[in-house]
Amino acid sequence: MLDPRAIWSQAQSILAWAPAWLVGILILVAAAAAAVLAHLVLIGIVRRIVARRRFFLGALVVRTGAATRLAFVVFVVSGALQAAPFEPAVHAAIGHVLLVAFILLVGWFAIVAVHLAAETYLRRFQLDTADNLLARKHVTQVGILQRSADTLIVVITLAAALVTFESVRQYGVSLFASAGVVGLAVGLAARPVLSNLIAGVQIAMTQPIRLEDAVVVENEFGWIEEIAAAYVVVRVWDQRRLIVPLSYFIEKPFQNWTLQHPELIGTVDLYLDYAAPVDRIREKLDELVSLSPLWDGRVAKLQVADAKETTILVRALVSAKNAGALGDLRNEVRERLLAFLRDEHPEALPRRRAEVALRASARTAMEAGAPDASAAGETKRRAGE
Repeated sequence: MLDPRAIWSQAQSILAWAPAWLVGILILVAAAAAAVLAHLVLIGIVRRIVARRRFFLGALVVRTGAATRLAFVVFVVSGALQAAPFEPAVHAAIGHVLLVAFILLVGWFAIVAVHLAAETYLRRFQLDTADNLLARKHVTQVGILQRSADTLIVVITLAAALVTFESVRQYGVSLFASAGVVGLAVGLAARPVLSNLIAGVQIAMTQPIRLEDAVVVENEFGWIEEIAAAYVVVRVWDQRRLIVPLSYFIEKPFQNWTLQHPELIGTVDLYLDYAAPVDRIREKLDELVSLSPLWDGRVAKLQVADAKETTILVRALVSAKNAGALGDLRNEVRERLLAFLRDEHPEALPRRRAEVALRASARTAMEAGAPDASAAGETKRRAGE
């Protein structure tokens, strides 16, 4: 049976000829190799135990494999460092590097855990369904909170790592304690970042916008395509992308057409002559929408909304299941109503009217049936039209 003490004494006798720094390096390398092998064995056992029971824990073990492996190396090398024959300065420097590595590993592990928790929570929601309002709500909320958590973890991790450096810590304390003007300038420079971060949390909680919401921003109609950590991408109807800061949706008014539900009501305006048969047009509207697959069956009304000097405004109200279907339905109803009026009721289209005043002699001549006067009167009347 192998005796560890005998093996250690033999190793010391073999390495007696080597310099101290080389012996220290060999000890650390051996410790790192042992940590990697121990991690492989341990992670295999944990995967078999956890993977069959809980999805989150099993996926967490898989996703954090690299992070836990490095953590094992840091712990084992830190223990082996006590036995390594290094100079005090070298010993302190290596210990500081291991401490910083451990802090960064904790931040890495936290980010992976946050991402995995978000993915696990969102597995129950599907965006590719017809009624995806609840799914869009949760995807938007979790996505924004995840980005905010990532930012917070990165800031805390970097701050904790920098605090371990004595020179940086003293410089930071003296800077914020004595240089108030510099601190104010830094605060003002960071205001847009902080305002967008706070706006992201507000949007995640109150949800004035969600992914794939139909919105009107800066007189541009589009859909919310992406909600990032500092901005929102709006996909405009003509495939352009409008980039808007997150704080815009907290500080300024905008239109959200799908905040509560995607169903919408739209208008179709027609300017017609006073002789337009409104009742017949109303019947035609009911016929058109009943045959259209874009209509959702809720609203189909036609009314005279205004009357001007020469025309009347006939307004049709139609409804659809979402903004895209409503736009197509409005265009379809407008085209078919105009075709119907042109073919069957041309007198309903706008016309110009003029009243012609004739002289007494011309009126007498026309009443007497004079051909030239009648022709002249007809010419003036046509010219007036």
